[in-house]
Amino acid sequence: MKSPLDSAALFHIGPVPIGASVVVTWVLMAVLVVGAALLRRRLKLQPSATQAACEMLVEVLDSQIRDTMRVEPAPYRAFIGTLFVYIFLANWSSLVPGVEPPTAHLETDAALALLVFLAIIWYGVRAVGVRGYLRTFASPSPVMIPLNFIESLTRAFSLLVRLFGNVMSGVFVIGIVGSLAGLLVPIPLMALDLLTGAVQAYIFAVLAMVFIASAVSDEAVAVPPSPPSTPRTPP
Repeated sequence: MKSPLDSAALFHIGPVPIGASVVVTWVLMAVLVVGAALLRRRLKLQPSATQAACEMLVEVLDSQIRDTMRVEPAPYRAFIGTLFVYIFLANWSSLVPGVEPPTAHLETDAALALLVFLAIIWYGVRAVGVRGYLRTFASPSPVMIPLNFIESLTRAFSLLVRLFGNVMSGVFVIGIVGSLAGLLVPIPLMALDLLTGAVQAYIFAVLAMVFIASAVSDEAVAVPPSPPSTPRTPP
């Protein structure tokens, strides 16, 4: 059986090899973009079943952002929602015969973790500016700068390891059982793997919320607004 760590190139674009995980990701991106465009054109006051399901998903996402981040969800909804929907569909793409989920490949999970890492910086800088964000690495003492920087890296690395380990292990176990026991026996394991895929998408999104929220809240505490000056009365 082929190792999930292998990523054979299907073709090349110039010197860049393109593997199956990249192709599946492109297909998922096209499905999401086209599906969103079609749904937007068909929005109605009396929602269809699909529109109602999407509205419910947005409401649940907004509620989760409020509960987890303690902020208004509008600035974060697009990023967190896209992360969740993509990872959910990527994990469940194993339902298509012959398709391995892109999240079972290290490079895909590394890219997702990098996006979260950059998002933490983006939202932090947008909250208090570049100087305010950099000042948080010196909290509570300048001695903590190296440790705080390493902590920001390990957060992203933990997302990578968690998602890759869970999804890859499910694919690997189902492949081994299927090769030894035939087609019908792995079906319960496949159902469990789908459940795990949904849970991992949720956990990834929630951890991204927590990391972004901690960066923004830490900056808000580390850089309090200056008190208003009291006017001086003439003698």
